[in-house]
Amino acid sequence: MTKMPTFYISHGGGPWPWVPQLRAIFKNLEVSFVQMEEDLPERPKAVVMISGHWEADQVRVMSSDAPTMEYDYSGFPPETYQIRYGAPGDPALAERIIGLLAGAGISTTPDPTQGYDHGTFVPMQIMYPDADVPLIQVSMLSSYDPAKHFEIGRALAPLRDEGVLIIGSGLSYHNMSKMNPAAKVPSAGFDAWLGETLAKAPEARTADLLNWESAPYARECHVKEDHWVPIYVAVGAAEQAT
Repeated sequence: MTKMPTFYISHGGGPWPWVPQLRAIFKNLEVSFVQMEEDLPERPKAVVMISGHWEADQVRVMSSDAPTMEYDYSGFPPETYQIRYGAPGDPALAERIIGLLAGAGISTTPDPTQGYDHGTFVPMQIMYPDADVPLIQVSMLSSYDPAKHFEIGRALAPLRDEGVLIIGSGLSYHNMSKMNPAAKVPSAGFDAWLGETLAKAPEARTADLLNWESAPYARECHVKEDHWVPIYVAVGAAEQAT
């Protein structure tokens, strides 16, 4: 089985694929999701998503075979609160994840009630609209500790050799009070730093990501780092990749 890559993605704003005006705004993001799926070496056995919309005091792993939905947005048309992304869960994979994390000394709890949040079902709707790829979410830690999320990613790395696609879903710019033209400069500055950092050799890349608050405009882009932290799991699971 071919080793799967890992991704850190922007999931965009709210339930945008179901709102025509927003879908037009996010057309380039939609194209990138389609291309991402097409570029995979093979169809994934399952997808593990770490979303910026699920955090807990200790790691939780979605364990239902038929997860429900979390409509974690507000102010959108009524029909967007009836969306159903019906991908199956994968209890056996959940057990495998819990075992890998436990083996790395990371406390983990199965969660049979957590549903898919929009950081997960939005990109999956574009990549796999038939909802026919098993899908599991793994929570972030509410501490947002970068090193601990690197450890989570490292523990999950063996899944890549088992046909599992690992995705960190957030945004490289997530300052809700400044989602306006004033965001252009800080967003571009932080993205330039991120692009340069991800192109570095593994050891330097890890060091710079752990020291992210020294990056240009870091705290202007992430007053709260919930949408940033998923990158550490994605990179940690592919830490030695060049």
